[in-house]
Amino acid sequence: MIDLDYSLIIEATSEPDFFGFYSPDLEGFSGVGHSIEDCLFKAKWGMKEHTALLKEKGFPVPPRSTNPTITIKNEETRAVA
Repeated sequence: MIDLDYSLIIEATSEPDFFGFYSPDLEGFSGVGHSIEDCLFKAKWGMKEHTALLKEKGFPVPPRSTNPTITIKNEETRAVA
């Protein structure tokens, strides 16, 4: 079981060992990893650190998701005109 406090989106890039991740539930939270597993590990601990920092700075902390989801998708690319 993957125990995350918030939903997570992991995006694969054109580089085979580079992934970006962020949480749509936790504003300002993002990171990078070298694999999906690396992203999950970093996100789990990063979310805890991010919410602790929000509390420390007096910012509101979103309530923990009751059913967080993990989405893995390709990075969205923008067409260059």
